[in-house]
Amino acid sequence: MKIQIINGPNLNLLGTREPGIYGKSSFETYLPQLQSKYPDIQIDYYQSNIEGELINKMQEVGFDYDGIILNAGAYTHTSIALQDCIRSLKCPTVEVHISNVHKREEFRHHSYLSPACLGVICGFGLAGYDMAIAGILAQQEK
Repeated sequence: MKIQIINGPNLNLLGTREPGIYGKSSFETYLPQLQSKYPDIQIDYYQSNIEGELINKMQEVGFDYDGIILNAGAYTHTSIALQDCIRSLKCPTVEVHISNVHKREEFRHHSYLSPACLGVICGFGLAGYDMAIAGILAQQEK
């Protein structure tokens, strides 16, 4: 089984960016913990601040991988192009947000991605990525 985690803009700054909202751990620190929890799953990671690069990565893996976990950051609230991409892929996509976007600014309450995703997880910090993997696994078992 192969799962691709894709993080969008500013998530390369995890651990230093607003630690009160996003925590004090970088994703690079968290990823090995996630990979060791799921040793039988190939978990790959990609991050870009550029919308088109996110789409390119999703198209690259979206027909061969078993799932994508996408934290599109602020693009969640603006990108119809990402929604169109998700809808075109063979594998399911789970939308993840580290913070509870519904406790934040009003503009963060709407997601263009959610209607195209298998599910949405928000507000559980980095543990949301683990929950997304569990959700993808549960769908595979059906």
